[in-house]
Amino acid sequence: MGTSPAPIEVRGLTKRFGSVLAVDGVDFAVHPGTVTGFLGPNGAGKTTTLRMLVGLVRPTAGQALVRGVPYRELADPLRTVGAVLEASGFHPARTARQHLRSVARVAGISDARAEEVLGIVGLADSATRRVGGYSLGMRQRLQLAQALLGDPEILILDEPANGLDPQGIAWIRGFLRWYASLGRVVLVSSHLLAEASQTVDDLIVLAAGRVVGRGPLQELLAGARGSVRVRTPDAERLLAVLAAGGIAAHQAAAGVVVADATSPEKVGPLMAEHRIVVYEMSSSGDSLEELFFSLTEGAGMGGFSDVATGPHGRTETAT
Repeated sequence: MGTSPAPIEVRGLTKRFGSVLAVDGVDFAVHPGTVTGFLGPNGAGKTTTLRMLVGLVRPTAGQALVRGVPYRELADPLRTVGAVLEASGFHPARTARQHLRSVARVAGISDARAEEVLGIVGLADSATRRVGGYSLGMRQRLQLAQALLGDPEILILDEPANGLDPQGIAWIRGFLRWYASLGRVVLVSSHLLAEASQTVDDLIVLAAGRVVGRGPLQELLAGARGSVRVRTPDAERLLAVLAAGGIAAHQAAAGVVVADATSPEKVGPLMAEHRIVVYEMSSSGDSLEELFFSLTEGAGMGGFSDVATGPHGRTETAT
């Protein structure tokens, strides 16, 4: 008996916009119960990949599958996938309640569910206000409410913290972790690395349209190249001890030694064994920001903004 397909699976996904190769043979899978972060510098291909995943852009090659089929072939897409990938065209004269109820009725969803999602995203008290008077952060919450109407198994969000104040960012962090704890699938792109480090469990990193890092966040951080900085009056002796121990190091300044691609757990015992006096020791390489830059260094940092016309006359932007 075969195993069921991953909720989200991308195989050899490729997209060209004219001469620009926006996505280049991307492979990954996303599983339930975790928040998966989708990171990359500007122009890495994140948004283009997500748009292919939900059927807004046609791949040049490869597949983007939801429950084993392309998004367009899902029997009930709204109840399978909730997505927020771009600003919605809310009618400014409508209230949030009116907007959600109209979307719900088209999809055969009850008004009661519209009220429920307004409460989930914290807009219950503003439900009768016209959307034209909403702040950017409130519009973000309304888009999320719309994505939640079908109580979807899968949630795909592109930069959901945009426009949110610190309180709103903390709220979206808690919401995403709660949603994943229900056994749901959460795939979220973000450029807020410090925030992502507090939110995501798994990580997919793109650079220049290719996957350059993939796996559980803690495992990737543990395997990242780190360095140890030591301030000591025994700099010359420490350099010799590290060299004998097979650890590359250099003197960054007077009395300051930097050991490369290592950790305090390796450097500390050597210093203790040889009775080297230490004034200060610090390490790097254990943050998401450092991991991100080590993975994406020299790849795709310039970005691009080529625009092409997609299927059905839609405008497609390589981002």
